[in-house]
Amino acid sequence: MFKNHPKGLISAALANMGERFGFYTMMAILVLFLEAKFGLAGKDSGLIYSIFYFSIYILAFVGGIIADKTRNYKGTILVGLIIMAAGYLILAIPTPTPVPNKTLYLILTCVGLFTIAFGNGLFKGNLQALVGKMYDNPEYSKMRDSGFSLFYMFINVGAVFAPIIAVGVRNWWVVRNGFEYNASLPSLCHGYIDGTLQPEAMAQFKTLAGNTDLMVFAKEYLNVFNAGFQWAFGVAIFAMLISLAIYIVNKNKFPGVDKSAKKAQAYASDEVKMDLKEVKQRMYALFAVFGVVIFFWFSFHQNGLTLTKFAKDYTDLSQIHVDLGITEIKGAEIFQSVNPLFVVLLTPVIMGLFGFLRSKGKEPSTPKKIAIGMFIAALGFVVMAVGSYVSNVPLYSTINPETGGTPLLDIERVSPFLLFGTYIILTIAELFISPLGISFVSKVAPPQYQGVMQGGWLGATAIGNQLLFIGAILYERIPIWMTWSVFVVACLISMATMMLMLKWLERITK
Repeated sequence: MFKNHPKGLISAALANMGERFGFYTMMAILVLFLEAKFGLAGKDSGLIYSIFYFSIYILAFVGGIIADKTRNYKGTILVGLIIMAAGYLILAIPTPTPVPNKTLYLILTCVGLFTIAFGNGLFKGNLQALVGKMYDNPEYSKMRDSGFSLFYMFINVGAVFAPIIAVGVRNWWVVRNGFEYNASLPSLCHGYIDGTLQPEAMAQFKTLAGNTDLMVFAKEYLNVFNAGFQWAFGVAIFAMLISLAIYIVNKNKFPGVDKSAKKAQAYASDEVKMDLKEVKQRMYALFAVFGVVIFFWFSFHQNGLTLTKFAKDYTDLSQIHVDLGITEIKGAEIFQSVNPLFVVLLTPVIMGLFGFLRSKGKEPSTPKKIAIGMFIAALGFVVMAVGSYVSNVPLYSTINPETGGTPLLDIERVSPFLLFGTYIILTIAELFISPLGISFVSKVAPPQYQGVMQGGWLGATAIGNQLLFIGAILYERIPIWMTWSVFVVACLISMATMMLMLKWLERITK
């Protein structure tokens, strides 16, 4: 698989895999943790989620500037890993639930999230820049797209297992303390404590709580449930330490910028070869693509927000249940493993397809691949829209206990195959866009702006992520099928714009 690729690729991929394992352990549970811990409404947890996701990627632009200015990519990456581990430690520190001071503890949580975001900004884009430098060697240049696809696949190997581990650890702690996991209970507990439960929701809460003091049960269940989340954050710390060890051991395999006079002179000569006009053209092309992909990321990253909420609120989770003895794997968070699993399974298929087309001289250009991916993403949300409409999915306000609604019974929920099918389609779209977008940036960016431009790609992702909260607002206020339709339109706008710029982008990338 790694034949004909630079030796440092697998080391970089493994280091990134460990970091992504920690990251996706947290992301799988973040929204549901905020709602269960602080009793936040979906729009509020969605806002925090989108700001955090925005920070993750916009700070990669800052990290790129730091690395480009210091010419110390390796050191910047190392510091980033250490800072991220510190952020996960802040989240993992046990705190009581219900929280005695919601504002204070929410601020502490946000401090932990910002610490993770800053560390990630130093790490993510700069590691991608190093991988791109490996393919600047003419020996490997033709394998750039496939190299980034492999790199991206390994990212998702960690992401496959992270949500499962997070769910397993959380549920293990819940069972260990004498309770059973139920997706509806945290919101019912908060509703009971706040006195907002309507008769039907109250009856459901009494059934689930059993013959016990309801106030005591509500507080104890929330405390145990959220302590389980914090144990899961501890797993993220362990993953970060593994990634740190892999990176330190293999650090010398990665390309770097030698500050000696000889190497500096060689670097400068490479810059001279690219005149100012070409630099400007390349920068214009990159920023044009950055602007377009904002709409795609606004839609695609709903997988961690509205699609996860749909799994919790509308999907029959009783059909997804694995008993491991010491813990049970069940819960909406499991769906966070579906996308990375399909990335791992489908990457060789997509690479094989591109390889076959390459052998026939018919391989699409990288910009065309990205445009095709945006169309495929639109199809994924078409499936969700049609499935939600046909299933007559009710308004969110009618099933939310905190607004006087009653959660759906399992028999009233949709099949999990609706989400599975959607995730397959969205994954194929992702493989046409994300790794190839990174490859496009590494190829087009002028040598002196590699770190900044990788940060720019992630910055565009950041803006798309900042808009995620709009999805949460739509989810709570309009019919669910209409929410998915908004994302269909966003993806089609992205595709159409890319197609309009296609000939220009292809000319620049030759």
